[in-house]
Amino acid sequence: MKVNAITIRKGNVLECNGKLMVVAGYEIIQPGKGASVIQVEMRDIRTGNKDNVRFRTQETVERIRLDQDDCQFLFADGDDLTFMNTETYDQFVVNKEIIGDPAVFLQDGMVVKIETFEGEPLGVQLPDTVTMEIVEAEPVVKGQTATTSYKPAILENGAKVMVPPHIDVGTRIVVRTEDSTYLERAKD
Repeated sequence: MKVNAITIRKGNVLECNGKLMVVAGYEIIQPGKGASVIQVEMRDIRTGNKDNVRFRTQETVERIRLDQDDCQFLFADGDDLTFMNTETYDQFVVNKEIIGDPAVFLQDGMVVKIETFEGEPLGVQLPDTVTMEIVEAEPVVKGQTATTSYKPAILENGAKVMVPPHIDVGTRIVVRTEDSTYLERAKD
């Protein structure tokens, strides 16, 4: 399926020079003069080789349609993560590298979407947000709440997140899995 390069997002699979490439990151560059371009960091699905490619934002690229299945996370064994298809109950192993940094937010029993191409898992989409508890945070400094500063905090899974000064240890917060950012206090 042909799509405009401006619509490329992390996790998309593109056909580039006869190879299947998964998008690891992208940056839209808007120079002061001339047309905007999108710098895309891609990884070859089969060999793991990385490549950086620039596209004009109006240029069309071939995006590959992948099968999506709801799968439940069962357990981790080193860098290997085991999932179970919720419809067929088939179990399969996915390398943690496919998920990348958001893998720290996987929780037992979490349902994720796994994208496959001809039976080979290529990408894992975690839920947009997760609710986690803060286990370590700096104490509030008097007068600091008047500013818009953030302080570092450590979540129950060991991930570091920047939170507003009024958030303290034991508070449950909602975190965006894509970039590990604080959204709000949990309402539960």
